[in-house]
Amino acid sequence: MTDVIYIDGTDLRLGRMASRVAKYLLNGNKVVIVNVEKVVVSGRRNTVIEDYRRWLSLRTWKNPEKVGPKHHRSPDRLVYYAIRNMLPKKPSGIKALKRLKVYIGIPDELKSANFIQIEEAHVKYLRGPYVTLEEISRSLGWSG
Repeated sequence: MTDVIYIDGTDLRLGRMASRVAKYLLNGNKVVIVNVEKVVVSGRRNTVIEDYRRWLSLRTWKNPEKVGPKHHRSPDRLVYYAIRNMLPKKPSGIKALKRLKVYIGIPDELKSANFIQIEEAHVKYLRGPYVTLEEISRSLGWSG
């Protein structure tokens, strides 16, 4: 069942989109997500950015300069790891993750593809404030 699902990430909420994409991947589909810099995270701008800054500072007590996770700041990596964390940590999840492609913008070879929007993840159902991943990444030091 290796259908390719093309998703336009414009105005989609990160968590809801990531959970739906994880389901598609576990069902055996290949998923390509474009425009991930336009994916949104709900919450006030300062609060969301402060949460991401705290997440970036988490390393280890042993030797924080050399040991511990080095976190990515670009929007495509943030989406990739959000989806990865929703997949099982078993061989089925590892195989599923290999079927995922994430792009900033739309590559030339995908311009003619039919993109779908995940309706329940759209930002129009969100009542409160939100911030895009591009704003978050730029405030964390990403210069893409």
